Parts: sequence; C-alpha cells; structure tokens
Amino acid sequence: MAFLTLSAIAKRFGQNTVVHGFDLAVERGEFISLLGPSGCGKTTVLRMIAGFETPSAGTIMIDGRDVTYKRPAERNVGMVFQAYALFPNMNVADNIAFGMKVANRPKAEIDQRVTEMLELISLPDLAARYPYQLSGGQQQRVALARALAVKPQVLLLDEPLSALDAKIRVSLREEIRALQRELGITTIFVTHDQEEALSMSDRVVVMHQGRVEQIGTPHAIYNTPKTRFVASFVGTLNMLNAEIKDAAAGLIAVEGQTLRLTNGFDAIGSTTHCTVALRPEALGIGDAKPGDNVLSCIIEDVQFLGAIVRVKARCGTHSLSVDTFNQAGQPSWTRGDKAEIHFAPEHLVVLD
Repeated sequence: MAFLTLSAIAKRFGQNTVVHGFDLAVERGEFISLLGPSGCGKTTVLRMIAGFETPSAGTIMIDGRDVTYKRPAERNVGMVFQAYALFPNMNVADNIAFGMKVANRPKAEIDQRVTEMLELISLPDLAARYPYQLSGGQQQRVALARALAVKPQVLLLDEPLSALDAKIRVSLREEIRALQRELGITTIFVTHDQEEALSMSDRVVVMHQGRVEQIGTPHAIYNTPKTRFVASFVGTLNMLNAEIKDAAAGLIAVEGQTLRLTNGFDAIGSTTHCTVALRPEALGIGDAKPGDNVLSCIIEDVQFLGAIVRVKARCGTHSLSVDTFNQAGQPSWTRGDKAEIHFAPEHLVVLD
C-alpha cells in the first residue's frame, strides 16, 4: 500500500472547480513534483495535503490513516512556503524550534534538535542571527530546517526556490534533493519550473486546468509525452501535422514526405490524420544514418546560444527547431540553404 494516497480529490470554490478527480499514490521516501502553469491547481492540492484546505470530495491517507478532515497539527506534515514565512522577531534557532515548542517538547530535546538542524543545513554559526541578517538562500534553508525539525512524515514544498536568483536556485535544489535522500522523507514539491521538476523528482505529475495530464518519471514525461499539453509545456518541441498512409506499417506523411514510426500505433487508431512531435535535440542536419527519416527543408535562421546552436528550418507549412552542439569543425549554415533534416523513427512521438 502506498504511503500517501489521494483518491478522487476535488476542490470547489463556489461554482468554480479548481481540482478535478485528482488521484495519486506516493511511495514512502519518494520525491514527487507537481508541475504546471499558474492556476492549474497544484498549490491547492498541496494545501489539501497539509490541511489548509478541505477537499470538496475524495480522501487523503497518510501511512494508512485517513487525514482528509484532520487539522494541520494532527497530520504530522512539514511545509516550506514560497515566501519563507520566517518569524522576523525570532532568531534562527527560535524559528527552527517553533514547531517543537508548540508541541511542548522538552527544552533539552529542542536544543539538541536545533543543533542537528543547523548542522544539516550547513549554518551552525548563525543560530543567533535574525531573518533580515540572512541572504535569501539562507532564509530558505532555515525554513526547510524548521519544517524538518518536527520529524514530519511528509514534507511539502510550495515553490520554495522561486524567489531566488538562478545560481542559488540550482545549488539549493541540489541540497534539498540530497537532504531528502539522506532523510528518506516522502516529499511533494510544487513548481512551475520544468527544469526543477525534471532534475529533482522520482516522478512528475503534470497538471493543467485542475486535472492530471500525465504522471511518470522525468524521462517518460520528457521523451514520451501523452498529450499535446505535456509535450508543449515540458521542453521545446516541434509538432507536425501528419497524414496516415499505412497504420499497420507505421507510415505517415508530412508535407508529402513519407516518414516511419516505430511506436505510437495505439494513438493513431482508425483516424486519417495525427499530430507527431519531435524534440530539437533529436534532429540532425546533413548525412543521415541508415534507417533514419529525412525531411527536405530550407534554413530560415541560425541562433548561437553558447553551448547550443539552434537552427530554424522550414518544411512546407512547418517550422522546425534543430539543436546541435557548438563544436569545432561544425558546418556553417546560411539562411536560404537547402538542408536534409534527419532523425531516428523512434524519436517520433504520436500525441493523443
């Protein structure tokens, strides 16, 4: 049985339903990210797990216990908020100790736990400082330590890195993931940043308009998206309208040029047209390998992006992005050049 289970969860505010039939089973120690655009319902789901919102329907179970209508203090969960939410009149040590003091834990136990948490977040010498004396990254570490100090069964993180600059975000997300693995704590992480979700998670739940679009590993979400929304929201994508020539043989046509599929036949069904997707990094320009699909195109633009060179190519009514590594000896492409874009058949993804 899963450690955290959400079954048919729904949330309505008046006549507006913001979460529809949400189902999720999380294993003990798993790191799950809820990924989606603003307003998709991911934070509402997190707040229902925490007990700050009551579901309009469905049940929430933690370690076999029904907590659907339990108060936050009765759930044994820890939460880290987007805006840190540290108490400005308390120093670092008192902020970390707050939850334990509310629970009336012995002073000796509190002091020992605060010391452990300060070591865990690598701020052992800052116990006496106040939040205004800390950087954004340090404040978020303290907020994380406060959530972990009470030894929660589930850790909830509501876009905790969104207020930080890019370099600190990268380093702090690595620290959070390392801490989560070290402690083995079941974690739900809310973000609209696909890179965060893909780099940190065991599984990703992609949400859109209050519904789950797809649940899977980062590899599956990125490489085999199940819907148009997942394909377009996660990463850069080329989408092509195709005519089905022979479903049994996996043959389709794009702009009159025949291509071969090796998967996705179930999505084709009995229709005559479908939409297929290709990641820019799956495409190459020039000499194709035996068995590759090939599209004849015209170069429209070349963009230098540092380690990556992005080539824009036109194939009839379709525009394709091709990402290649910037390396010595690479051919130079000029706008208006004819080009053969090639890719392996298995990189074609049929979208529902």
